[in-house]
Amino acid sequence: MMRAQPRGARGTFGHPYSALNLRLVLATFGFFTSAVLGALALAAGFVWLGVLLLVLAATALVDSVVVELRRRARFREGGGRGSLFE
Repeated sequence: MMRAQPRGARGTFGHPYSALNLRLVLATFGFFTSAVLGALALAAGFVWLGVLLLVLAATALVDSVVVELRRRARFREGGGRGSLFE
């Protein structure tokens, strides 16, 4: 089982520094952007583009759920809440 990176540990090539908070922000941005643009594309009659963007929005939503579960596991291990790049 993979464990969260210890607090205060610097990343190396073999053990990279975690960026879960940044990944959560990017996934949330991707979800809202893709969902809005997908809805606009469907309203404009571009069905294939709208469906593609809504599939991307669903993928971003699943990614944000997975990241949040990993953040909670890190918090339970005593990692606490850190900065955006932690």
